[in-house]
Amino acid sequence: MKPKIAIITLGVADVRRSADFYLALGFPVHRNADGDHVMFQMDGSWLALFPRQGLADDAAVPDDGSGFTRVTLAHCVASKEAVDATLAEACVVGATLVKPGTEASWGGYSGYFADPDGHLWEIAWNPFTDLT
Repeated sequence: MKPKIAIITLGVADVRRSADFYLALGFPVHRNADGDHVMFQMDGSWLALFPRQGLADDAAVPDDGSGFTRVTLAHCVASKEAVDATLAEACVVGATLVKPGTEASWGGYSGYFADPDGHLWEIAWNPFTDLT
Protein backbone atom coordinates (compact mmCIF):
# COMPACT_ATOMS: atom_id res chain seq x y z
CA MET A 1 0.00 0.00 0.00
CA LYS A 2 1.32 3.42 -0.92
CA PRO A 3 1.73 5.55 2.25
CA LYS A 4 -0.53 8.45 1.31
CA ILE A 5 -3.80 9.89 2.58
CA ALA A 6 -5.87 10.95 -0.41
CA ILE A 7 -9.16 12.05 1.22
CA ILE A 8 -10.19 12.73 4.79
CA THR A 9 -13.98 12.59 5.02
CA LEU A 10 -15.76 14.08 8.01
CA GLY A 11 -19.28 12.93 8.82
CA VAL A 12 -21.18 16.11 9.70
CA ALA A 13 -24.65 16.97 10.99
CA ASP A 14 -25.22 19.82 8.53
CA VAL A 15 -23.11 19.94 5.36
CA ARG A 16 -23.88 23.62 4.62
CA ARG A 17 -23.02 24.76 8.18
CA SER A 18 -19.76 22.83 8.15
CA ALA A 19 -18.89 24.02 4.63
CA ASP A 20 -19.45 27.62 5.74
CA PHE A 21 -17.06 27.04 8.67
CA TYR A 22 -14.26 25.65 6.48
CA LEU A 23 -14.85 28.34 3.85
CA ALA A 24 -14.45 30.96 6.58
CA LEU A 25 -11.09 29.37 7.43
CA GLY A 26 -10.08 29.90 3.81
CA PHE A 27 -10.25 26.31 2.55
CA PRO A 28 -10.66 26.28 -1.25
CA VAL A 29 -13.81 24.50 -2.48
CA HIS A 30 -13.29 21.95 -5.17
CA ARG A 31 -16.76 20.53 -5.60
CA ASN A 32 -20.24 20.83 -4.17
CA ALA A 33 -22.49 18.16 -5.69
CA ASP A 34 -25.99 19.57 -5.16
CA GLY A 35 -25.27 20.19 -1.51
CA ASP A 36 -25.09 16.53 -0.47
CA HIS A 37 -21.33 16.80 0.08
CA VAL A 38 -18.49 19.26 -0.31
CA MET A 39 -14.84 18.68 -1.19
CA PHE A 40 -11.97 21.03 -0.39
CA GLN A 41 -8.64 20.84 -2.19
CA MET A 42 -5.83 20.70 0.35
CA ASP A 43 -2.08 20.68 -0.21
CA GLY A 44 -1.51 17.04 -1.21
CA SER A 45 -4.90 15.65 -0.18
CA TRP A 46 -8.63 16.40 -0.02
CA LEU A 47 -11.05 17.15 2.80
CA ALA A 48 -14.63 16.00 2.22
CA LEU A 49 -17.75 16.82 4.23
CA PHE A 50 -20.53 14.23 4.00
CA PRO A 51 -23.77 13.77 5.96
CA ARG A 52 -22.94 11.81 9.12
CA GLN A 53 -25.73 9.25 8.73
CA GLY A 54 -24.89 8.65 5.08
CA LEU A 55 -21.23 8.14 5.89
CA ALA A 56 -22.10 5.71 8.70
CA ASP A 57 -24.43 3.84 6.34
CA ASP A 58 -21.71 3.68 3.67
CA ALA A 59 -19.23 2.21 6.18
CA ALA A 60 -21.92 -0.08 7.66
CA VAL A 61 -21.35 1.23 11.20
CA PRO A 62 -23.76 2.81 13.72
CA ASP A 63 -24.13 6.59 13.84
CA ASP A 64 -24.20 7.11 17.60
CA GLY A 65 -21.80 10.08 17.56
CA SER A 66 -20.74 9.45 21.13
CA GLY A 67 -17.39 10.02 22.71
CA PHE A 68 -13.96 10.56 21.28
CA THR A 69 -13.63 8.93 17.89
CA ARG A 70 -9.89 8.39 18.42
CA VAL A 71 -9.00 10.63 15.49
CA THR A 72 -7.56 14.12 15.32
CA LEU A 73 -6.57 16.19 12.34
CA ALA A 74 -3.35 18.19 12.53
CA HIS A 75 -2.36 21.46 10.91
CA CYS A 76 1.29 22.43 11.33
CA VAL A 77 2.46 26.03 11.35
CA ALA A 78 5.84 27.77 11.36
CA SER A 79 5.94 29.18 14.92
CA LYS A 80 4.44 29.19 18.40
CA GLU A 81 2.85 32.53 17.59
CA ALA A 82 1.24 31.03 14.50
CA VAL A 83 -0.30 28.28 16.68
CA ASP A 84 -2.00 30.88 18.87
CA ALA A 85 -3.06 32.99 15.87
CA THR A 86 -4.53 30.00 14.04
CA LEU A 87 -6.47 28.85 17.11
CA ALA A 88 -7.86 32.38 17.50
CA GLU A 89 -8.78 32.57 13.80
CA ALA A 90 -10.69 29.29 14.03
CA CYS A 91 -12.59 30.44 17.11
CA VAL A 92 -13.62 33.68 15.39
CA VAL A 93 -15.40 31.67 12.69
CA GLY A 94 -17.14 29.23 15.04
CA ALA A 95 -14.63 26.72 16.40
CA THR A 96 -14.58 25.79 20.06
CA LEU A 97 -11.23 26.14 21.78
CA VAL A 98 -10.51 22.77 23.39
CA LYS A 99 -6.94 23.36 24.56
CA PRO A 100 -5.01 26.62 24.22
CA GLY A 101 -1.50 26.58 22.79
CA THR A 102 0.93 25.10 25.29
CA GLU A 103 4.40 23.61 25.42
CA ALA A 104 3.98 19.99 24.30
CA SER A 105 5.56 16.98 25.99
CA TRP A 106 7.29 16.08 22.71
CA GLY A 107 9.14 19.42 22.58
CA GLY A 108 6.90 21.48 20.33
CA TYR A 109 3.94 23.76 20.95
CA SER A 110 0.32 22.93 20.18
CA GLY A 111 -3.34 23.46 20.97
CA TYR A 112 -6.69 22.08 19.84
CA PHE A 113 -10.00 23.36 18.52
CA ALA A 114 -13.19 21.51 17.63
CA ASP A 115 -15.12 22.24 14.45
CA PRO A 116 -18.94 22.64 14.57
CA ASP A 117 -19.35 18.83 14.65
CA GLY A 118 -16.71 18.27 17.32
CA HIS A 119 -13.90 17.04 15.05
CA LEU A 120 -10.64 17.83 16.82
CA TRP A 121 -7.94 19.80 15.02
CA GLU A 122 -4.48 20.06 16.54
CA ILE A 123 -2.58 23.18 15.57
CA ALA A 124 1.11 22.50 16.11
CA TRP A 125 4.59 23.92 15.72
CA ASN A 126 7.33 21.29 15.44
CA PRO A 127 10.83 22.64 16.12
CA PHE A 128 12.48 19.44 14.86
CA THR A 129 10.88 18.85 11.45
CA ASP A 130 9.27 21.33 9.08
CA LEU A 131 5.77 19.94 8.52
CA THR A 132 4.24 23.18 7.24
